[in-house]
Amino acid sequence: MKWLSLTLALAAPSQAALRFGCSTLSIQRLDPLVEPGNVPSAHLHQIVGGNAFNATMDGDPGERGTCTTCTFSEDFSNYWTAVMFFKHTNGSYKRVPIMQNTALPNGINGGMTIYYTQQDFSSNGNQKITAFKPKGFRMTIGSPTSESKFGPGLKFVCLQNKGTRFPELDDFPTQRCPGGIMTVHHFPACWDGKNLDSPDHQSHMYNTVKDAFQNSGPCPASHPIRVPQVAYETLWDTAQFNNMWPTDGSQPFTLSYGDNKGYGTHADYVFGWKGDSLQKAMDSSCMFNACENGRPLLSQAVNAMNSCNVKSSVTEDIDSWLPALPGMQM
Repeated sequence: MKWLSLTLALAAPSQAALRFGCSTLSIQRLDPLVEPGNVPSAHLHQIVGGNAFNATMDGDPGERGTCTTCTFSEDFSNYWTAVMFFKHTNGSYKRVPIMQNTALPNGINGGMTIYYTQQDFSSNGNQKITAFKPKGFRMTIGSPTSESKFGPGLKFVCLQNKGTRFPELDDFPTQRCPGGIMTVHHFPACWDGKNLDSPDHQSHMYNTVKDAFQNSGPCPASHPIRVPQVAYETLWDTAQFNNMWPTDGSQPFTLSYGDNKGYGTHADYVFGWKGDSLQKAMDSSCMFNACENGRPLLSQAVNAMNSCNVKSSVTEDIDSWLPALPGMQM
């Protein structure tokens, strides 16, 4: 996708898509889908969204939450990914800070950019888009144990600046990136219409995603329900470590479970929109920030987003130079 096509899409009145910021809710070792109830979980995550986030995620976050770090104040969903670290040549690790997307309002505390698109940025495909179901819908994309270089919809971008979107890479950039690194996670958009979850958190969904915000293709008979195309973008401020690269030129960044290739990049999603608010948005003709201020979604200011948080369930140092990744100590 080129930004020209995005500009044309914004000018068209007949399609609906959401793009919005969510500031950081918490950075801690909880993973309620893969390791429900485990405190702490195996590795560190950044979480954004509603403050009902906890180690088990029982119940409906849309009913239990009292605040959200997202622009849309009706969205109490939770979105999370692994955290990025820099590994120094002396063997120590430093967590890489998170930057806000340049397309979002100033002042957002780290976090992610979240997308709910329909078919791509230029068409809704003339088909009904069914919002996710409350009280339990969840899914994951990717796997930390993956040894394959290519994961559909799972990408890295070497940023020249915060506006860079291409080229998309299947693994970590191998050179210094002057603007940082962006990780991109596109979820499947075909649902079986019956199960809110599955044992692997993926089989109830079918992935027709190829790359970026492209036409995802038709849903198969086994998973016939088209749901919104959910995607996360996270911008990591790796540029501050550019003067510390190893002299042999090796790539020094790793994800929080010890992956310096990026093959195991993954993300988790738990639906938590209040009532039928997401369905209203999918049925509307709004695009991006035109969906705010009650048209049709309620929204909130950046200071309200940043003031929402949850207390960490795990007491450990994640900010200093560390001798090992959190949870990965021998």
